[in-house]
Amino acid sequence: MSRRYPPINPKFPHLLHGGDYNPDQWLHAPEVLEKDMRLAKLAKVNTMTVGVFAWAALEPEEGRFEFGWLDQTLDRLADSGLYAVLATPSGARPAWMSQKYPEVLRVRPDRGRNLHGMRHNHCITSPVYREKTALINDKLAERYKDHPALLVWHVSNEYGGECHCELCQQAFRAWLKERYNNDLDALNRAWWASFWAHTFSDWSQIESPSPVGEDRLHGLTIDWMRFVTDQTVDFMLNETKPLRTHTPTTPITTNLMGTYPGLNYWKFAEHLDAISWDSYPSWHKGKSHMAISAATSFHHDLNRALGGGKPFMLMEMTPSLVNWQPVCKLKRPGMHQLSAVQAVAHGSDTVQYFQFRKSRGSSEKFHGAVVDHLGTEHNRVFGEVAEVGRTLEKLDGVVGASTDAEVAIVYDWENRWAIDALEGLKKGDRKYLSTVLHHHRPLWEMSVATDVIDQSVDLSKYKLVVAPMLYMLRPGMAERLRRFVEAGGTAVATYWTGIVNETDLCYLGGWPGDGLREVFGVWDEETDTLYPEEHNTVVAREGNELDLHGEYVARDYCALIHAEGADVLATYRDDFYADRPAVTANAFGKGKAYYVASRNDERFLADLYQAIARKVGLKRALGATLPKGVTATRRSDGENDFVFVMNFNDAPAQVDRGDTAYRDALTGEPAAGTLQLKPFGFTVLKTTADKPAASELTIETFDTPATRTVK
Repeated sequence: MSRRYPPINPKFPHLLHGGDYNPDQWLHAPEVLEKDMRLAKLAKVNTMTVGVFAWAALEPEEGRFEFGWLDQTLDRLADSGLYAVLATPSGARPAWMSQKYPEVLRVRPDRGRNLHGMRHNHCITSPVYREKTALINDKLAERYKDHPALLVWHVSNEYGGECHCELCQQAFRAWLKERYNNDLDALNRAWWASFWAHTFSDWSQIESPSPVGEDRLHGLTIDWMRFVTDQTVDFMLNETKPLRTHTPTTPITTNLMGTYPGLNYWKFAEHLDAISWDSYPSWHKGKSHMAISAATSFHHDLNRALGGGKPFMLMEMTPSLVNWQPVCKLKRPGMHQLSAVQAVAHGSDTVQYFQFRKSRGSSEKFHGAVVDHLGTEHNRVFGEVAEVGRTLEKLDGVVGASTDAEVAIVYDWENRWAIDALEGLKKGDRKYLSTVLHHHRPLWEMSVATDVIDQSVDLSKYKLVVAPMLYMLRPGMAERLRRFVEAGGTAVATYWTGIVNETDLCYLGGWPGDGLREVFGVWDEETDTLYPEEHNTVVAREGNELDLHGEYVARDYCALIHAEGADVLATYRDDFYADRPAVTANAFGKGKAYYVASRNDERFLADLYQAIARKVGLKRALGATLPKGVTATRRSDGENDFVFVMNFNDAPAQVDRGDTAYRDALTGEPAAGTLQLKPFGFTVLKTTADKPAASELTIETFDTPATRTVK
C-alpha cells in the first residue's frame, strides 16, 4: 500500500544532495576550505559526508585527539546552511596503531599477515581494534551530539573482507559451537565431513577455509561466510553503540556495495535506520545502455527492499568517471542527471557523490568529483551537478514516497555462496547473478515495480515471485513458497532449484526438494551443461496458456525434467532429450507455478513475463506503450503519484500519450500529449493517486544540459 515515510532526518525534509568531503587533506590550505563553501552553494549541495578516512587527523598519536579542524568544518557547514553526514573513521586506521598493535592487521587465507596500508585492513575480532573504534566514536558522538550540522551518522565505509588470524579462528569455533549446540557429531554430519576422512574429533581442529588447507568441505565454506557476516555485523554494532547512546534520534547508515558477494546485507539491514549504497555502473559500455541501466535499477530495487520499502540513500556515485574500472569513461552529457534521477525514481531520497573535491595526490586523484583540480565552477561537470541540484529542489513532494511492488525476485547471498563453492556445472562464473538480472530486466522494461528479496522475506504481499537458480533452500523457504502459491500467488522457478539444504547436503528423493516437486509438478532428473559455442532450441507448443510462440535459444544449462501433473508449454528440439519438457505450468491450490528448465534468450523472458503480467494483472508505472530504451517508475505517497519516465537512449524518444492534455507543473502552460524526451532525458509526471483521469495529470519536464555552454 502506498504511503509516505518520514524523511531520513525530519530536521531536513528534502532530497539530500552532496558528497564525500575531505577537509583533512587541505588543512594546510585554508583558502581552499573557504572557497569550498561558496562552490557547494553554487552546486546546489546541501550535505557533506565528512570524516570517512580522517582517523590520522583526528588522533595523530595514541590518546591525543585533534578535533579543532572538524569543529571548524561543521561550523562552516552550519553557517552555510549545509548539513553533515558525519562518518566514523574505522575504514582506515593510523599507522601508529598498526605499529604498536600488530594484532589489528588482517591475516590472509594463506595465513600470512598483511602489512599496514590500503583500507579495511583490520581484524574484525581484535579486542584492541574494537576498543579503539569504540573510543573514537564515543568522542565524536559526545562532542557533536548537539551540533546543528549533524544530520546522519555514516558508520565506517564499505565494510568488506575477512581475517583468518587466531583470534578469528577462536571466534569461528565459538560461533560453530553455538550453531550446532556444542554437538561436534552434528557438525560432521551437516558438513558431510566423512568425505575424504575429514571428520573432526575436536573443535580445535577446525580452521577457516584456506588454499593451503581445507577448501573442499562446502558446508565449512558456507558457514565461514555466515560467520564473517555475523562477525562484521557485531563489529558494526560495537561502532554504533556509542552513537546510539549519545545521539539516539540521529539516523545511522553504512554504505553497502550492491551485490558485493562477501557479506549478506540482510543481516546488516535490521540494525540500520537507513539503507545506503554506492553505485558505479560502467555507463556507455557497448552500443546499448539497456543492460547497464537495468542492472543499476536492480541494485536500487535491492536496496529499497533491504529497508523494507523505505526510501534509501544513494551514498556514492560519480558525477563524471571513476579511476578503477577497466576503462574509465566519462559520462556523456545528460547521463549524470539521468542516473541521479534513476536512483530517486527507484526509491532514493538522496543523490551523493564520491567526491566533492578531488584529492591532489594518491590513488583517487583522477576519480571524478564535483570540484575538479581547476578549483572553480567553470567546467561541464560542475554545471551538470548544479543542474541535478536544481532538479532535486523541485521534487520535495517525492521525499518519503514509497514504491508499491507486486513482484519479488529472489537474490539470496547464501544461495550465491553455495553456487560459487560447488564443483559442477562449469568452472568459474556459473551465472547466478546474471541469471537473476536477466529475469529482472523484462519486468523493468515493462515498468513493473519489483522488490529484490532474499529467502527470509515474507511473500504474502506479492502477486508474483521469481526465484531463479534457487539451488540452496534455506529453512522455511520451501514452505513459504508453497503457501504463497497455494493461496493464489504465481511463482517462477528455473533449472537448478531445490538441490541442497542450508548446509549444502543434496536432497534425496528427487529435485526440486523439500516439497517443491509437488508445487511445480515436475521432477528435475539431471542437468546438461552446454559448451559456450553450443545451444539448444526451445519450441513452444501450439495453444499453450502463455501464448509462447516460435522457437527460443537455450544456452549454458538444460535441465531434463519430467512433467508430474504440470502442463507442458514448450519442449526441447535437439539432442537426446528432444521433445522433453522445457517449460511447464502447474496449478497448485489457487495459484500457478511455472518451471523454466533452461537458460533461455531475452526474447523468451520478455514473452514469458509479458504473458504472466497480463494473466496476473500486474500494474505498470505508465499505461502507455514505451519505445525501446525508455522505462517508467512510480513512487506514491498515497495521495499523489510521481511517475518518472526515463530515456536511456543516446537519441531522442517519444512517448505517445494520445490526445490527453497536460499542463507543465512548473510553468502552468499546456503541454503536448506526446512526451518528447531528449537523449538521456527524463520527465516526471504527477497525478492524484488511484485517479488517473487526464484532467488531474500534470507534468514536470527537465531537459538535459547537453546543449548548454559553460563559460
